[in-house]
Amino acid sequence: MIITLDGPAGAGKSSAARALARRLGWCYLDTGAMYRAVTLVALERGLSLADAAAIAALAESIGIVFSDGRVFVDGRDVSVEIRTERITEATRPVADAPAVREAMKRVQRRMAEGVDVVTEGRDQGSVVFPHAEVKVFLTASAEERARRRHREEEARGSAATLEQVLASQARRDEGDRSRPVGALAAADDAILLDTDALSPEDVVERLAALVESRRPSACRP
Repeated sequence: MIITLDGPAGAGKSSAARALARRLGWCYLDTGAMYRAVTLVALERGLSLADAAAIAALAESIGIVFSDGRVFVDGRDVSVEIRTERITEATRPVADAPAVREAMKRVQRRMAEGVDVVTEGRDQGSVVFPHAEVKVFLTASAEERARRRHREEEARGSAATLEQVLASQARRDEGDRSRPVGALAAADDAILLDTDALSPEDVVERLAALVESRRPSACRP
């Protein structure tokens, strides 16, 4: 069974997906981390980020594994390295390349074969897993999403103001919606879940209830 969680930055999809997968005992796919991991390895191997064919081939040749909240590439823990500003900046052109997205779509589908999966990103329900049993589009108001991100930034010691975070978020939202491939979009049959008034625990409860309602056993007499 596959559940997809898509939505804009700050809607809570990453934390919700991790918590839901942990609660259900399912596999978890953080697709953003996957693109970051591919970018990291490409830079380490001296590949041009403009060479989409080479990076697409790389994406299908390395082994990405999620375990206990960590990200591993061919057995190496890259959880910290892929979150650096250098990798953040470099990942965007990689993720925008059609050839790379096609390769990653194949990789993600292979990772989901024969297992129960919670996967999150921008186009998981609309493109990668159009036949997923449960598709959810998590959202929240721009102000609430910015407040959440601001709290995270403060916890990391950032001096960015709420206004700066809100402006940065607006630019990212526009960029995500207008990407040439993998644009942020809710699948036509996705369930919209507004998280403004919900705690993280409430969100997971709602998602778990959705999963239970869609399990094959729930349809049996």
